[in-house]
Amino acid sequence: MQVDYYLPPSTPPRAVPGEAQRIAALGYDGLFSAETAHDPFIPLALASNAVPELTLGTAIAVAFPRSPMITAQVAWDLASMSGGRFILGLGTQVKPHIVRRFGVPWTTATARLRDYLGALRAIWSSFQTGEPLRYDSDEYRLSLMTPFFDPGPIDHPEVPVAIAGVGPGLARLAGERCQGFHVHPFHTVRYLDEVVIPQVRAGAIQEGRDPASIDLISTVFVVTGRDEREMADSLAAAKQQMAFYASTPSYRIVLDTHGWDFGDELNRMSRRGEWDRMADVVPDAVVAEVGIVAEPGRVGPAIRERYADRLARVGYYTLDGAPTLSDDELASMVAATR
Repeated sequence: MQVDYYLPPSTPPRAVPGEAQRIAALGYDGLFSAETAHDPFIPLALASNAVPELTLGTAIAVAFPRSPMITAQVAWDLASMSGGRFILGLGTQVKPHIVRRFGVPWTTATARLRDYLGALRAIWSSFQTGEPLRYDSDEYRLSLMTPFFDPGPIDHPEVPVAIAGVGPGLARLAGERCQGFHVHPFHTVRYLDEVVIPQVRAGAIQEGRDPASIDLISTVFVVTGRDEREMADSLAAAKQQMAFYASTPSYRIVLDTHGWDFGDELNRMSRRGEWDRMADVVPDAVVAEVGIVAEPGRVGPAIRERYADRLARVGYYTLDGAPTLSDDELASMVAATR
């Protein structure tokens, strides 16, 4: 497995070069940024200049608010800047964010993302070969590319794309069209084995692709601490975040896989604004199924034992309120995980 660092959402762009150098020194293989408080692409450009050897990726950038042309151009530049070490991670987001935060109309997510992926490949092919741009689908019609707007070929034109999702439809689409699938951190081994992996495999086989060529990528909840108090604080932070995810209908498939019946209660509590009480609903046994619960020196081996045959790339899910590990502890954890 490759071990990746996920930039905390609050990281300002000016801090990225120094952070990239720090995490490379700790032994991390890659750096991922998400579309949260900051643009997801700018940090990767800064990190590429600071530490050229790191793999870089978005986890994730929201696809639909961006024209495929805009996404294709920035991905092309990052692929060139990084020497082919850029992974374009895309997600659909949920309808309220697409409509009310981004101001973009909502359409069927899986079908639209399939068209979006096709548009990206058509644009990149035109960039690389100089052939006329021709792409016509239900969502996107592209037929204009003049030399003034064409960046031209690059050394690593096969930009890997990894989409994110929770349900079987997007997992299957990843198998059909992508090089990777970002598994949501709110997952279990059983959910991977019964839902995600079979769907990715089915999508790949349907298109005559090798299922082993699609990498599963994820972060993992880590509950850890050097003493009982730190472990308790870390457990409380994990329960709070897991309760938030479990309260959302989009993630109900994970609960249903196990027959866990507390999702409706959490949803009702969230609608009443009872956020501080929701963590009490999540059993310790669920935390142990979803995350890794271990002292710092055992986290790496525990992740390897659980995920070595399932994930190609793994990161540690950052929790507010959890104890902060020293750089020496992190370096040891990274080495043990790998």
